[in-house]
Amino acid sequence: MISYQTIPTSMNAIIAVGHGEVDVLQKQNIPVPHPNQGEVLVRVMAAGVNRPDIMQRKGLYPPPAGACPRLGLEIAGEVVVCGTSEGDGKILPHGSRVCALTNGGGYAEYCVVPIGQCLPWPKGLTAVQAAALPEACFTVWSNLFMPTILPTGTRVLIHGGASGIGTMAIQLVHAFGGEVYTTAGTEKKCALCKELGAVAAINYREEDFLSRIRALTDDMGVNVILDIIGGSYFNRNLKSLATDGKLVIIALQGGAKADQADLSRIMTRRLTVTGSTLRARNKANKICIAQDLYKHVWPLLEAGTVIPLIHAVFPLDRVADAHQIMEDGQHSGKIVLEC
Repeated sequence: MISYQTIPTSMNAIIAVGHGEVDVLQKQNIPVPHPNQGEVLVRVMAAGVNRPDIMQRKGLYPPPAGACPRLGLEIAGEVVVCGTSEGDGKILPHGSRVCALTNGGGYAEYCVVPIGQCLPWPKGLTAVQAAALPEACFTVWSNLFMPTILPTGTRVLIHGGASGIGTMAIQLVHAFGGEVYTTAGTEKKCALCKELGAVAAINYREEDFLSRIRALTDDMGVNVILDIIGGSYFNRNLKSLATDGKLVIIALQGGAKADQADLSRIMTRRLTVTGSTLRARNKANKICIAQDLYKHVWPLLEAGTVIPLIHAVFPLDRVADAHQIMEDGQHSGKIVLEC
């Protein structure tokens, strides 16, 4: 490790002093972390706020073994202490502008990140926009486009279309020739989803998405569903899928259990039900996703074909406000902290 500038010995960081509501979040002065082999130290300019942060604050989503226990899963900033990666010898020099999927600790002035989880700051984007990319891009790409890119014309239903992940998923599926359907909770959010490329946006508060999907697809159903709800949507999701369809569950906002699941439908329609969490993936898997993103998605970002949508930006010491807005569910796109 080589330091190219004087790094402070301490920094401001957000600490959860217990599990609970937003009042457990406090700004404290703590030591600046030191990177190990295969890591870099990044001076954080902006950090994304994500629902797993909310769940961790409440004690419902503990960090995996070895991860930083502090909140913050994505950042954008400048490399101030560089090193060499353990595998391919990749070097990120001092001054490199990066956005990165962290292993925790992003709500701070400095953050240690594995080199393989860093991506170049896309040309033309601000720090806030760059910080809004990693969590959504890694999640959407790994669940919808790996190991193979969706064929043109694939019908995809994206639940929570106005969320940070939803707005990115709509744009990427549309950019690669997919036919996007989505759900959202207000007419304004539905209109946004259609502006981003959705063929149809269903207001789940006013319409049953299963009935609408059947009508919109002439009873054929969709080929893939990206689901953030889980249990309460499970049976309707199965009934919304075409033969050989795939249900991908990435969050459980509607519960972890599904009552009276129609398992026979999985068999007779040859359906695939799968799911994943991003944070628990190992280093090699995250590096593979990052490399795929750089090859396929970064050109779209730099061309302006795909853009991160920003709902609100808060200074670090107003992190409680950022969390509250996310919990209230009225946002469209990403919520970001400026550090």
